[in-house]
Amino acid sequence: MATVDLKDVKKVYPGGVEAVKGVSIAIPDKQLCVLVGPSGCGKSTLLRMIAGLETISAGTCSIDGKVVNAIGPTERDIAMVFQNYALYPHMKVYDNMAYGLRNRGMPKDEIDKRVRATAQTLELAHLLERRPRELSGGQRQRVAMGRAIVRSPKVFLFDEPLSNLDAKLRGQMRVEIKNLQRQLGVTSVYVTHDQLEAMTLADVLVVMNAGLVEQLGAPLDIYEKPASTFVASFIGAPPMNLLPLRSGQLEGAVSLPAIPTNAATIGFRPEDCEVGADGAAAEGGLRLMARVQGVEPVGAESFLYCEAAGGRIVVRVPGRTAVAVGDQLPVLTRREKLHFFGGDGKRV
Repeated sequence: MATVDLKDVKKVYPGGVEAVKGVSIAIPDKQLCVLVGPSGCGKSTLLRMIAGLETISAGTCSIDGKVVNAIGPTERDIAMVFQNYALYPHMKVYDNMAYGLRNRGMPKDEIDKRVRATAQTLELAHLLERRPRELSGGQRQRVAMGRAIVRSPKVFLFDEPLSNLDAKLRGQMRVEIKNLQRQLGVTSVYVTHDQLEAMTLADVLVVMNAGLVEQLGAPLDIYEKPASTFVASFIGAPPMNLLPLRSGQLEGAVSLPAIPTNAATIGFRPEDCEVGADGAAAEGGLRLMARVQGVEPVGAESFLYCEAAGGRIVVRVPGRTAVAVGDQLPVLTRREKLHFFGGDGKRV
C-alpha cells in the first residue's frame, strides 16, 4: 500500500489568495485520515492537490515515498470518490465499474473477476445490469466506491461522498465505509464538513481552519483535549460551552475553581455538567446558576439550553426531564472536566 506525506504544502491562487497556507501531514500506511473544517478552510483544495487536480504552489506531496508534484493524476495510482457519484448515466453498473480497467487495457477475464468480486463485497451483485437512474442514493454511492476499489489503487480519496444522502443513510454508509477501508487496508484521505462523520471514521483526524491545521491527532484525543477555542467549538455536538473569564460575565457564578493565570476563557462539555445543589463538582469545580431558555428532548437524553454568567451554555441530561423553560438551576462541573484557553484562543 502507501503512505501520504505532505510537507509545508501551500496553494496560492492568482491575485494572491492563499487557500492553503503551509500544511504538513504524515498519513501512515492503511490509515484513514479525515480532513474536517468549515467551508472555505482549504480541506477540499488540499485533497485535490493530493489527487493532482490542483497544482501545488509550494511544498511537496509524496505518495509511497515518491514526490508527485509534477506527476499527473492518472500516474499517481489513486482513486477518487466524489459527492455527486460521477457515474455514466447511459452505462449499466457493471460497465461503470469496469470502465477504468478497460481504458487501462486490462484483459477481459481479469476485469470480470475484479468487478464481480467487488460487487459481491459491496452487495451490488444483483444490480450489475441496472443503470444509475434505477438505483437509490446509497446504491449509487456504493457503485462509485466499487469503481474505485476495482482499480486496487495505493490511495483512496473521498470528497464529501455522503453529503447528498439523508441522515439515516449517511449513518449506514459511514459504517460501511469504515468497515470496507479496514477490510481493504488502503490508505485513505476523506474530506467532510460533518464533525460527527469525522469523529466516527477517522484513524487520524485533521481539523483545518483558514488554510491551516488547527489540530491533528486521534479523534478522542482531540475531543478530550482541544488545542484551541476553535477546535472546542467545532468538534462536538453540541460543542463545548465557552465562557470568557475576568470580564465580569462570570459574576453570577456560585463559585469559581483555581484558574491558570494566563487563561481568558473557561470551557466545559455539555455532558460534563451536573444539575443540582450538591454534587461531586462542588469541590474545586465550577458552579453556576443557569436559567433555562429551551428544552430539547431527543429520546435517551435531553439538552437544556441555558443562560448563565452572561453567556449561553448547553447541559446534557439523561432521559426525560421535568425541567421547564424559565427554571433556574445550579449547574456543576468537576475541576478535571474544565478546559482553559488563553487570550489567543490556544489551550493553556
